[in-house]
Amino acid sequence: MATADLPRERNQSEQTTCLVVGGGPAGMVLGLLLARAGVTVTVLEKHADFLRDFRGDTVHPTTLDLLDELGLGKEFAKLPQSHVQQVGLPTPAGVVQFGDFTRLKGPHNYVAMVPQWDLLDLLADAAKQEPSFTLRMETEAVDLLRDHGRVVGVKYRTAAGDTGEIRADLTVASDGRHSVLRTSAGLRVRDYPTPLDVWWFRLPREADDPKGVVGLFSSSRAVVMLDRDDYWQTATLIRKGSDADQRTQPVSTMVASIADVAPWLADRVDAVRSWDDVKLLDVRVDRLPRWYRDGLLLIGDAAHAMSPVGGVGINLAVQDAVATARLLAKPLLDGTVGTRDLAKVQRRRLLPTLVVQGVQRFLHARVLRPALAGEVEIARATKLPLPVRVMRRFPWFRRIPAYVVGRGIRSEHAPDFARR
Repeated sequence: MATADLPRERNQSEQTTCLVVGGGPAGMVLGLLLARAGVTVTVLEKHADFLRDFRGDTVHPTTLDLLDELGLGKEFAKLPQSHVQQVGLPTPAGVVQFGDFTRLKGPHNYVAMVPQWDLLDLLADAAKQEPSFTLRMETEAVDLLRDHGRVVGVKYRTAAGDTGEIRADLTVASDGRHSVLRTSAGLRVRDYPTPLDVWWFRLPREADDPKGVVGLFSSSRAVVMLDRDDYWQTATLIRKGSDADQRTQPVSTMVASIADVAPWLADRVDAVRSWDDVKLLDVRVDRLPRWYRDGLLLIGDAAHAMSPVGGVGINLAVQDAVATARLLAKPLLDGTVGTRDLAKVQRRRLLPTLVVQGVQRFLHARVLRPALAGEVEIARATKLPLPVRVMRRFPWFRRIPAYVVGRGIRSEHAPDFARR
């Protein structure tokens, strides 16, 4: 290897008060809020930009309220978006309306569908206005730094091959369900079985197609299609672990199975040209019994990976970030942050996590598992679970899941120091 190709290690460590690893919605919200409190905060994002397709793009009422409180509501409203007020649950008996957001109080009685990169750019631009905020793109945390058992920062590597260290009073891992820092910390994860994985792909959208979110049930597969104006961002649920076997068939066969129950897609069967256009999401539902170590806190999917059912993972992670900022800003400013402070974050956010994961696991077991196991006729002949039947017969009850999904069990609001 030529000398010029060798990684270049910086001679001295950098220093910050709070180091946030992961520039997703939770990481960017936390960075913005702490910076507005005057905390010196650095956010690391391993990619060069936020342009990743097939990310969850749902922005729920709690997050819309938060953006208003932060003075970003008007800018957010300018972003290209669509609004969803009814949520359907694909079942063997057809699509059951499972949530009615129009019954929610407040100005945001809908879920906004916005490309996640636009939301992240908005948050990053706002955070950059704060003198204590630093965003480091193309910088990946690769390991934790420890001093006598306490986490004191991370080792990093840049896209250019530079390596170095950043020391911090507190390191927050918001680096997702495959968290490098969670692995480095050796934290035990409690996994819950899931019956599904998800394929993401695009289909062209025509002007006379349905609008908003479309749920379909076809050939033992539940399908959710998200309206992106000129294309459908399509999520197809498959049996857990069946990805490799199913990819031995022509990709057009998979698309044709969807068109069987949606004839308006028949002319687009060949739009997905190869399996390279179909991305796999390994669905996990897990939770850390303990979200922290001395000097380290995990939030969002790093602490509790969520199923895509309900599209609540992003917004739950944002709520984690808001609670973290409210509870930790003062001890960070005072230089006194300790494990007791970190434990307060977990106690605050544990109940919402338990409720959402409980609902997801129920729907996995009672609605999706029979169909995804290939037992289509049996599933159709089996009664739907009682809560689903109630939603179907009595529309009033649809406000309950709408509230749980849209507002959450414990809504978090921007602390006074972050409001504009």
